[in-house]
Amino acid sequence: MAADDVVWPDELFTDLDRTGPVPLYFQVSSRLEAAIRSGEIPPGARLENEIAIGHRLGLSRPTVRRAIQELVDKGLLVRRRGIGTQVVQGQVTRQVELTSLYEDLQSSHQEPGTKVLAHEMRPAAEDVAQALGVAPGTDVVYLRRQRSTDGVPVALLENYLPPEFSDITTEQLEARGLYQILRARGVTIRIANQKIGARRAHGDEGELLDIDRTGPVLTMERVAFDGSGRAIEFGHHCYRPDMYKFETTLVAK
Repeated sequence: MAADDVVWPDELFTDLDRTGPVPLYFQVSSRLEAAIRSGEIPPGARLENEIAIGHRLGLSRPTVRRAIQELVDKGLLVRRRGIGTQVVQGQVTRQVELTSLYEDLQSSHQEPGTKVLAHEMRPAAEDVAQALGVAPGTDVVYLRRQRSTDGVPVALLENYLPPEFSDITTEQLEARGLYQILRARGVTIRIANQKIGARRAHGDEGELLDIDRTGPVLTMERVAFDGSGRAIEFGHHCYRPDMYKFETTLVAK
């Protein structure tokens, strides 16, 4: 057992019913789920491998594997390359409102981190030009950042900004959220058009998000405008589904 593998209380599995109608995998997954949700097994804790768990509980590896998979499917556990099976650090729940991920992490008392992967001027492609209301080929600011919480990658953020924001520095982007930087310059985002979706990861997204190479990701595309109706930001982002979810309130008319 590794030094940081979780050791659950002995009584957690002492009452497994090995002859009753309830499948053993379900009994194991239910007890683990309760321990995770109560904090008895804390966020970030790493489970032993399936063989070791099966040996300790006197269960077959397929039974243990199915129990673990139940919790992976519920978003409570995640399998990470080179690390093993780990309790999810805590999913970010984001209201579908005009906020930034950086601010959402701060408001939920999580520690946001930023790694700037690209920060450059580049000619605007047709979709970017249309979103920002500039001529195709106009040099615009391109940003690509990896956002993490408590050291665990959560999202990849790609943003395009009008050229007058070319003096935003990498140091500012690493220390603060983009909307915070814009507000400090007197720019207030008033309205945005937003699309939420899902797809498979491609390119280096799987590696940067620490998920399977073509695993599923949540996506968001947003065009944000200031009070005068001028486009200030065009972004398309992807998020780890086990670490992130959108939430909204629907009201009947």
